[in-house]
Amino acid sequence: MATADSEEDTEEEPKLKYERLTNGVTEILQKDAASCMTVHDKFLALGTHFGKVYLLDIQGNVTQKFEISSVKINQISLDESGDHVGICSEDGKVQVFGLYTREGFHENFDCPIKCKHCGLCCFVLVNFCQQMLTNLKLMKYTSVLHEGEGNITNVKWTANLIAWANNVGVKIYDICSKQRITNVLRDNASLRPDMYPCSLCWKDNTTLIIGWGSSVKICVVKERDPTQMRDLPSRYVEIVSAFETEFFISGLAPLADQLVTLYYVKENSEHVEEEFRTRPRLDIIQPLAEGCEEISSDALTVRNFQENQCRDYRLEHSEGESLFYIVSPKDIVVAKERDQDDHIDWLLEKKKYEEALMAAEISFKNIKRHDKIGMAFINHLVERGDYDAAARKCQKVLGKNMDLWENEVYRFKTIGQLKAISQYLPRGDLRLRPAIYEMILHEFLKTDYEGFATLIREWPGELYNNMAIVQAVNEHLKKDPTNSMLLTTLAELYTYDQRYDRALEIYLKLRHKDVYQLIHKHNLFSSIKDKIVLLMDFDKEKAVDMLLDNEDKISMDKVVEELKDRSELLHVYLHKLFKRDHHKGQKYHERQISLYAEFDRPNLLPFLRESMHCPLEKALEICQQRHFVEETVFLLSRMGNCRRALQMIMEELADVDKAIEFAKEQDDRELWEDLISYSIDKPPFITGLLNNIGTHVDPILLIHRIKEGMEIPNLRDSLVKILQDYNLQILLREGCKKILVADSLYVTEVVSTL
Repeated sequence: MATADSEEDTEEEPKLKYERLTNGVTEILQKDAASCMTVHDKFLALGTHFGKVYLLDIQGNVTQKFEISSVKINQISLDESGDHVGICSEDGKVQVFGLYTREGFHENFDCPIKCKHCGLCCFVLVNFCQQMLTNLKLMKYTSVLHEGEGNITNVKWTANLIAWANNVGVKIYDICSKQRITNVLRDNASLRPDMYPCSLCWKDNTTLIIGWGSSVKICVVKERDPTQMRDLPSRYVEIVSAFETEFFISGLAPLADQLVTLYYVKENSEHVEEEFRTRPRLDIIQPLAEGCEEISSDALTVRNFQENQCRDYRLEHSEGESLFYIVSPKDIVVAKERDQDDHIDWLLEKKKYEEALMAAEISFKNIKRHDKIGMAFINHLVERGDYDAAARKCQKVLGKNMDLWENEVYRFKTIGQLKAISQYLPRGDLRLRPAIYEMILHEFLKTDYEGFATLIREWPGELYNNMAIVQAVNEHLKKDPTNSMLLTTLAELYTYDQRYDRALEIYLKLRHKDVYQLIHKHNLFSSIKDKIVLLMDFDKEKAVDMLLDNEDKISMDKVVEELKDRSELLHVYLHKLFKRDHHKGQKYHERQISLYAEFDRPNLLPFLRESMHCPLEKALEICQQRHFVEETVFLLSRMGNCRRALQMIMEELADVDKAIEFAKEQDDRELWEDLISYSIDKPPFITGLLNNIGTHVDPILLIHRIKEGMEIPNLRDSLVKILQDYNLQILLREGCKKILVADSLYVTEVVSTL
């Protein structure tokens, strides 16, 4: 594997990856040396210093071998179909033939052919081999396009344009118009062209990239405006970008809108006078209008790089794929764009596991490996001690693989971190073996009752053997029988197991708030018939509401029977029953009198008023025994003994206002007489009567009976009020009289008109 050291920051991901072309190539280069190579989308063609040409597949395996010459092969050209090849060698020979027919022609020149002859005829032969061999009839065609400026060191052809380099510069020739349209001069004339040859590369049919020495120019062929043409070529060239590089250029290739540049690097040693060479570099650069930006830079480990010169390196590329071949005498290195797998490799190398996992998920259809990224991430988190993050990641990574899940659980057990993974275990349609869940529950039960209770609430009961866990909890309760958390959890386990009576018993014992929910949810009314007292001791209001709401399941008589020895609880039940329905519990109304009297006197009088089934004699007896005056007064009046009731108000309550109000309610002249008689020797009572009886009794009757000389509080105000009430009555009578007279006259007029 070829290696490359990036000069970018260590956190910057490389753009290219490298590997050495091996197999047959390794054997060839052990005995020979590479001199040139051409890339076709079907195969590779490799020329050597010993005059041989090898056809290779992309893995470097030899598919064909041609003995061309005894000296160095300088250039190999292939037609678009890959059926014909043109070869020129150091001894001046040019051969063009069909790879599968071997039909072709040979041409000898007087001088060595350095890729292309000084008069370009060789280039025409090589690059037009398909046209020359049409219908397999050999046609020899030569044409001198240019001469007289020294050796031509490089030629590149695209569509109808040919570019070549000689000692002076780079020419571009238009085949259609048969005109040379430009001459791009060489910048650094001090460099020997044979040692630092020109690199040419067509990015597309109109864009030529020139690399020479340390200079790069990007030229675009454009159409000239017909009005400006005159005797000028129909096309012209514009240099859109030009910049200097730090090193010497050995090859160029396009990569989208960027450039791949192969650099020859040499450094001066302080200890040795002569120069020594360092590793070549492959850079990706972004051309700009004035300069360039380096995107990435890799120093390549190429065999025997210390012995190589700038002219010994070549950069060939495959247009169909982003493949770049760095050719040197003893090594061929392939550079290719990094794919998603490579991106993930880099993320893993940098321990960016989260990003690697995300990248794999996004591009899962395109990656060829990395099916274990998630496990690597989990391992990393465990090694780092971030157990919760590792356990959480298991959900995403392990998915539905039950074997992996169980392996991870046992690993977490080994490192004492079962608790960390517990909350992330599968618990839906996908489940592990019950033993796995039981193992975790036992672990919690040993060290963390609260965590154990949480799992029991969160995990469905069918995940594990419920009875085994119940037994384990009971064993712990033997040591700590009053532990409310364990008892609550045991009740939940009994509920899962549908042993509701056992669960209910624990809830009642703990006075747990969920007891009512348990009863309703599982219809346990038959189980609570003998536990009504316990329920009401826990929460009277909730218990009574539940009993009244479910009277069809627990009858009123059953409740009363259960509460017969708990009078206060019985009162709460019967009171709420009476509030809901005054008639439903009528047979218990007599008993309720005593219950109200004992536990809830404020509601006794409302009960006596509203109940139609209360025995009045029994109620009167109880109220008289307890000296409940207001209730006794109400009962006496209801039983028709109003005079006795009024007497109690006057004597027991000494409340003249209540007495007057009572007299008003009864509207009985005898009661008013009794009230006046009782009040006549009590000045405060007389004041109350004077203020209130004006509209019911003639005040004169009271005033005549007042003893002379008796001091009566606020007498003047009372008399004023009597007069005001009298005047008001007079006014009302006169108003009514006027209305009656007016109505009579109106009726008379109406009748007379009929």
